[in-house]
Amino acid sequence: MSFPDSKLIVRSAADLVAAVPYLLGFRPGDGSIVVIASRDRRIVFAARTDLPAPGTPAGHLIDLAAHLVSVVRRQRPITDLMIIGYGTADHVNPALRAAGEAFTAGGMTVREVLRVTGTRVVDLTCHNPACCPPQGIPCDPTSSLVAVQATAAGLVALPDRAAVAARFAPVTGAARDGMRHATTRAATRLEAANTDGTDLDEAGAQAVRGVLRQPDRRLTDDEIAWLTLLLTRTPVRDLAVDLTPPHDRHVTLWTDVTRRADEPLVPAPATLLAVTAWRCGDGVLAAMAAERALQVDPAYRLADLLLQALHAGLPPSAFAHATAGARTKPATQ
Repeated sequence: MSFPDSKLIVRSAADLVAAVPYLLGFRPGDGSIVVIASRDRRIVFAARTDLPAPGTPAGHLIDLAAHLVSVVRRQRPITDLMIIGYGTADHVNPALRAAGEAFTAGGMTVREVLRVTGTRVVDLTCHNPACCPPQGIPCDPTSSLVAVQATAAGLVALPDRAAVAARFAPVTGAARDGMRHATTRAATRLEAANTDGTDLDEAGAQAVRGVLRQPDRRLTDDEIAWLTLLLTRTPVRDLAVDLTPPHDRHVTLWTDVTRRADEPLVPAPATLLAVTAWRCGDGVLAAMAAERALQVDPAYRLADLLLQALHAGLPPSAFAHATAGARTKPATQ
């Protein structure tokens, strides 16, 4: 089985477990369940969610399984699935059984069901003790050949979700003070522009195009302050959504803008980071960036729609189509 970009080959259960952090972008912790969908032996989709607490009524597990089925159905055509649970048998096995039964009842082929406990992986679909002993087989994802190959291919697996959030955490100290002063200056500039009749949508279009032309250049505090104020205008933000290409360097660009933006101005760049990350295939970063936007402004509609689409397992193309009517047309084409 291969990764979507054919950089890695997965030949065993231990290989699959070692590959999961590179599919997700971080290492799942205990209490997680991961569903991996493949098409003709090629991995095309991976999703992770938290399991309910141990001892949760069976109905909650059934609801969780039904949600996973609905998400995976949207990835068709797929040929088979692998399900991996992380944690102790008492906590994980009931959820794995519920998920496996739900997928099978839905007409999908479940090829492997694995449980990872500590540094061992147990194959719950194989009952041959010669190859799959009940206590599992050793598995160290950090030192496996798959991990070495992934690192050589430039893939990254952060230690946990907190490490993903840290990528766009607000700057602090002198950097934060500098941005506050720059935002005050930008607000004065904006007020003057309003007074003299400047077309702010056009000014925003120029600012957006300027930063996108040189995504690797570090922006000054004044440039970020001016850009983030203009991005509060919906046509300017929508133009940035349309013009930002799905490249890692543009993920880096919007990450930097999100980190340095004055707190009330975070929703627009955080949403742009979310959209760009999603288009690049990083659903975890996309969801967490959208959550960051909603943390600052719970009513920020585009971030809310994007998060709903992510949770539903929709592809970026479907999200763009669904939100076309909810977004204003860009002021400058």
